Amino acid sequence: MEIQFTTRIFKEGRTYVAHALELDVSSCGGTKEKALKNLKEAVRLFLEEAEKMRTLDQILEEAGYGKRRQKIVSPKFISVQRVTLPLPLTHAKA
Repeated sequence: MEIQFTTRIFKEGRTYVAHALELDVSSCGGTKEKALKNLKEAVRLFLEEAEKMRTLDQILEEAGYGKRRQKIVSPKFISVQRVTLPLPLTHAKA
């Protein structure tokens, strides 16, 4: 069985962080490629443990996934965009 997920990769200092948006799982590495490789392993382990704990179906459902004919169907994003929201100065100083 396969699962698809959306990733975003960003840099924190000298470390690349890869995040699986739908599953809210992250990992890191010294390069973008290593961060992505580590993320795939982290997602695999997360899903394996969820299956052992019998919570996999609930986790996938809450993340927007569905199951159809022995396939895991990922949620369809309509839009992904960066949004700017001005904050009061008391919050901006933090």
